[in-house]
Amino acid sequence: MTDIGTDDWAVHNPNGSKRVIVTKELPGDLWLEALAAADCRVEVCTSKKVLDRATIKAAFGSHCDGAIGQLTEAWDADLFGALGAAGGTAYGNYAVGYDNVDVPAATALKIPVGNTPGVLTDTTAEMAVALTFAAARRVVESSRYLADGLFTGWLPGLFLGKLLHRRTLGLIGAGRIGAAYARALVEGHKMDLVYYDVRANEELDEYVADYSKFLQAHGQRPVTCRRIESLEELLGVADVVSVHASLNDGTRHIIDGARLAQMKDDAILINSSRGPLVDEEALVAHCRTHPEFSAGLDVFEHEPETAPHLLEQPNIVAVPHLGSATGWTREGMATLAARNVAAMLNGWPVWGDPDTSSFLTTAAPQAAPSIVNAGELGLPVFGQEGSS
Repeated sequence: MTDIGTDDWAVHNPNGSKRVIVTKELPGDLWLEALAAADCRVEVCTSKKVLDRATIKAAFGSHCDGAIGQLTEAWDADLFGALGAAGGTAYGNYAVGYDNVDVPAATALKIPVGNTPGVLTDTTAEMAVALTFAAARRVVESSRYLADGLFTGWLPGLFLGKLLHRRTLGLIGAGRIGAAYARALVEGHKMDLVYYDVRANEELDEYVADYSKFLQAHGQRPVTCRRIESLEELLGVADVVSVHASLNDGTRHIIDGARLAQMKDDAILINSSRGPLVDEEALVAHCRTHPEFSAGLDVFEHEPETAPHLLEQPNIVAVPHLGSATGWTREGMATLAARNVAAMLNGWPVWGDPDTSSFLTTAAPQAAPSIVNAGELGLPVFGQEGSS
């Protein structure tokens, strides 16, 4: 069991009639206000340690109405069983992704699972852009050089990087975050776009087509966008490859040693989605033998651990899972997670619109922003007959 004592828990709204466990301190106050308004007593773990299953189950005690957990925790059938046995009827995942959650197990126990879409899109895309340019222009490597006192003056060949303007961007996964990242580089740096996805992103296709018309109207060469059927083809033509796929059995190690070998020798690989999408040991080996290749990583295969020697590679830029780390986004995630739990405990319907921005104010709708198993549980939808 994780060594967590009673002093590692803070209680908010102690007289609330419903008991909600939150496994980490969350930014902002609006999320606590939302739970207090739903008459919830909120118990928050203040320890920075990752809580294990036994500690979380112990926190449920004999009675717990709901919980908000983290992506670092495996919410499996055993944990949901314990939550259900304690009377729990709502779970909120403090993340938009939920590969850490056994959703079918929760559904079997009739426990709604909430997530936090919308507020992470642009923030995470911006981090991917930052990693792209840090890798392309050797920002971290050259900063270390300067800090180590090795800079003796400007030189024509010092830390030559890669120009991204008018190059080709390859996207693996063209969902909301991937598309936002692509738009930033296509529009900002006039990169041609190829993407690999199980379905076409028609909105992205139209956006690039319209931008191309704008460029032509101003006497500039247009940009292109096309969906590629073969991942191998994408890897062969892209100067930058950014991974935005969801994590499942079919995408684990979607970038492995063989696929790294199919990329250009001086390509850039970006992963701001989920660590296991990339075979980390294969990436380290590839970067060692291909000094012109570079990578930018925000996530890791076995967080918080990294593959041996990964952080020693001068052509790898790595940051500690900061994709959503802006104050506005993290506070928004907390608010959405709390409103999901509060709504389910109050018996409110589920919001039917992907735009969740109305939940980030004090005058939020009486609904759950996003419940991933709402359809399987037959939950009512806000605004439809029979719901509020």
